Amino acid sequence: MSLRRRLVAATMISAVGCLGTAGADAATVPHKTTRHASKPAASTAQTAPVAPAAAHAVPAAAPAVPYYRAPPADAGEAVIVTGTHAFHRRARDSTAPISILTAQTLMRSGQVNLADAIVRTDPSITTQAMGADAGALTSSIRMRGLNPNEVLVLVDGKRRHTTANIYADQGPQQGSTPVDLNMIPANAIDHIEVLRDGAAAMYGSDAIAGVVNIILKKTAHGLNITGQTGANAYNGDGWQYQVGIDGGFSFGDDGYVHISGQEMHADHMVPYSADVRTIQGNPEYKGFVVPHDSNKIMSTPEETRENLSIEFGKTLTEGVQGYGLITYAHRHSEAYENYRLPNVAPSIWPNGFSPLETIDENDYAATLGLKGDNFFGFGWDLSTTYGADDDSIGNKNTANPNMIAQEGWSPNKARAESYTLMQWTNNLDMRRNFNIGHVVPMTLAFGAEHRLEQYTILPGNPASYMYGGTQGYAGLMPENSGKWGRDVWAGYLDGDFHPLKHWDLDFAGRFEHYTDFGNTENGKVSTRYDITKRIAIRATISNGFRAPTLPEEHFSALNVSPTGATGLLATEGSAAKALGAQPLKPERSTSVEGGFVLEPVDGFHISADVYQINIRDRIFGGGTANGPEAINAIAMTGASLPAGITAADVSANYFANVGSTRTQGLDIMGDYIFHMNQYGTLDTTLALNLNRTRMTHINNASDGSSYMNDQTIGYLTTGSPRSKIILNAYYTVGNWDVNIRETRYGETTSMMQFADQTPANLNCPDGSPMQYSITCFQQFKNTPVWMTDLEIGYRLNRHWHFAVGGNNLFNQRPRMLTPYTNYLGANQYDQNSSSIPITGGYYYGRINATF
Repeated sequence: MSLRRRLVAATMISAVGCLGTAGADAATVPHKTTRHASKPAASTAQTAPVAPAAAHAVPAAAPAVPYYRAPPADAGEAVIVTGTHAFHRRARDSTAPISILTAQTLMRSGQVNLADAIVRTDPSITTQAMGADAGALTSSIRMRGLNPNEVLVLVDGKRRHTTANIYADQGPQQGSTPVDLNMIPANAIDHIEVLRDGAAAMYGSDAIAGVVNIILKKTAHGLNITGQTGANAYNGDGWQYQVGIDGGFSFGDDGYVHISGQEMHADHMVPYSADVRTIQGNPEYKGFVVPHDSNKIMSTPEETRENLSIEFGKTLTEGVQGYGLITYAHRHSEAYENYRLPNVAPSIWPNGFSPLETIDENDYAATLGLKGDNFFGFGWDLSTTYGADDDSIGNKNTANPNMIAQEGWSPNKARAESYTLMQWTNNLDMRRNFNIGHVVPMTLAFGAEHRLEQYTILPGNPASYMYGGTQGYAGLMPENSGKWGRDVWAGYLDGDFHPLKHWDLDFAGRFEHYTDFGNTENGKVSTRYDITKRIAIRATISNGFRAPTLPEEHFSALNVSPTGATGLLATEGSAAKALGAQPLKPERSTSVEGGFVLEPVDGFHISADVYQINIRDRIFGGGTANGPEAINAIAMTGASLPAGITAADVSANYFANVGSTRTQGLDIMGDYIFHMNQYGTLDTTLALNLNRTRMTHINNASDGSSYMNDQTIGYLTTGSPRSKIILNAYYTVGNWDVNIRETRYGETTSMMQFADQTPANLNCPDGSPMQYSITCFQQFKNTPVWMTDLEIGYRLNRHWHFAVGGNNLFNQRPRMLTPYTNYLGANQYDQNSSSIPITGGYYYGRINATF
C-alpha cells in the first residue's frame, strides 16, 4: 500500500448525521449525492490504515426534532483514507478523482443490491445488462469501461477477497472473478470512497481502473431497522424485498461492537418473448403445442441472500488498539437456461423443460488487527485478513438425454461443480510526519504485505458430465478438478512532500513477487498546486499491473445450448495449447491523469479530469475456434458432446494475453446547494463520464493466428457506454424530502453473431456460411437513453421515515435485436451491453426506523 494522495476533489457528497447509518434515512439531515467531498460520519481514525482507535469515531446523533437542518458549512471537507497515507487529507484536496457516497445516497438509489446502488450513483461505474449462466448469479461492476478484474475493492482499507464464481461465457466480463459487493450487508456501510485512478503502487494487483473502499459503521450505540419491497410493475413480476437491522453497543471504557444483518429475496423478472420453435408456420417450428413464452432465458435470476457483519474494537493498553471485522453471507440463486422441447427427454419432461442453473454460496471473511500511534514516533497497523468464497453450482429441472439413451434413466437434478477461492492477507503499515531541514513537511509511509491465494475445483456428480452432460450446463469432470496456490510478497515506500505551502508532491513505489510468474515493480508521481483558494490543478502518472487470477489460469467448462455447445479451455491444458494457447503474463498499465478543481463562488464546486490508461497484454477470452476444430479441442479435455447438435454452433476458446488497449476519458463533477430558508433546501449535483477504449495492438497465438476477432474486439472496446451522465436534485422542506435523478446512458455497440434464424444460404464476404460464423458479425447499436428515478419521503417523527419511489419511471428498455441475431427468438436483448437494464420500471416502498 502506499501511493498517490488525495484524489481529485471531484465528487462530493454532503455529510451524514443520523447515527451514520443506512437505517437513519436521508430525511434527518440533507445529504449530498455524489460529491467532490462530503462529510462522512466516520473519522480518519476509524478507517485509515494507521490510526488511533475507532471506538469514539461516531457520527452525531439524530436531532430531537423531526425537521431538516442545513448541512454544515464544511460539508465539502470530508477526510479521506483511500489513495493516500497523509494524515487528515480532505477529499477536496486530493490529487486524483474521488467520489464519496454516503449510506443515505445509496439508499435513495432505490436499489436493494449494493452493486446496483453504486451504478445508480457514480457515472464511471456500470454493470452488464444481464449475466449469462453462472455469471448471472454473481454481482460485478466495471469502472471506466474496463473489466471487473481491473477494479480493486477494499473494506476498511483492507483488500477484500474475490468470488470463486468465474464469468466463463464470452462477453465483456469474460474471465472476471470480482469482489461480489452484494455479499456485504448494505446497512453496515457508513460511506464508500470511489477512487478513479490507477493505484497499483499503493495496493498492488487489480487497481488499474480504480479502487472502491467500503467504510463500515463503527458506532457504539443506536438501533436501525429498514425494510423495502417492490416489483417491476409493468410486467407484474420481479418482486423483491429486503429487510435489515443494525446497531451498536459499547463495552469497557471505550470498546464498541456494531452488528449488521440483512435478508434479501428477488423473484425472476421475465420480459415477454416468443420462442420461434413453438410458433406454427415458422421455419423452425417443431410441431409441439406448448406456450410461446416457454423460453425464459432472457430474465433475471431468483435470489435469496442473508448477510451479516460484526465490527469491533477496543483499546488494549495505552497507545495500542485492537480491532476486527467478521462478515458472512449465504446466497441461493437460480437462473433460467434455454427451454428444451418435449422431444429432448420425453420420459422425464413430456412437455419440455427449462433447466435452472443454481448456486449455493457461502462467503466469509475475518480481519484482526492491532494499531498504535507511537512506535519510535511512527503510527503503525498490523493486521491479518482471511477471506474465502465457496460455491456449489448445480442443475435443476434438467436431464441428461444421452444417459437416458444409454442407461434408461437420468436424474433431473445434479451438482455440476464446486469451487473455492481463498485469500489470506497479512499487512504491516507504518507512517510518520517529518520536517526536512525544518522547512519541507513530509509524510513517510512504508510497509509490507504477504498474501496466500488458493483455488480449488471439485468435479460434479457423474450424471452431470457423462455422455455429454446435463442440459443447460455440463458438469466438470475429474480431469478438470484440482488445487492450485501461490504466494505474493510485497513492499512499498511512499513520500508525500509539501515543497511549498500550496504545492503537494507525492512519490510512491511498490515491489511484488509472485511465486507463479515473478516480479513486478510499480511507481507513481502525483502533484497538486492550489493557485488560489478557488483554483487548483493536479496531475498524476503511474504504472500498474494485474496478475492473472488462478481461475483464469486453470478453469475450464462446457456449456450446452439447444443447438450447440461452448467450451472454455484451461489455458494451461493440452487442448488450449493445441489451439495456440501460451502461458498467461500479467497485464501492465501506464496511466496519466490531469485536471482542475474550481470553486467560482462559495459552495459551487466543479472538477474536471482527463485520463488515459494504456494496458498491455490484456487477459481475455481469445483463440476462438468453431466447428470441427472446436469439437476436436473439446474432445481433448475428455468431454463428449450431446447428440443432435449443429457442428457450426460448437465453439471453444481460452484465456490469453490478447493485446493492448488505450482508454481515454473525461470526468466532470459539479454540485451546489440552494438554501431557500422556509422554502427548504435544494441540493443539486452533476456527474459526467466520457469514455472510449481502442485496441492498439492484437497479439497472435503460438500458431500465428490472431487471438481476437471483430466480436471480441467489440467486447473490449464498445460494450461500455461512451458517456454516462447523472443529474440529481434532492429537495427537503419541513418533514418532506424528494429525490429526482436523471441518468443518460450513451451508445454501446456490439458485434452480434448470426444465429439460428439466419438463412443457411447466406454467406459472409469471404464466402463462408454466415450462420454461427466467427469471422463476420452484425453490428448492433444500443442508442442513448435517458432514465428517470423518483423518490418521495416523509418523516413522521424522529424515529420513523417512509418513502415510495420508482426507478426507470417511464419503463425504458434496450433496443431489441434483429431476428437474425436473436437466438431462438427468445434472446431479444443484447445482454452484454453495459447500458440500461432489461428490467424496465421498478416501483418500491421503504420504511426506516431509528432508535
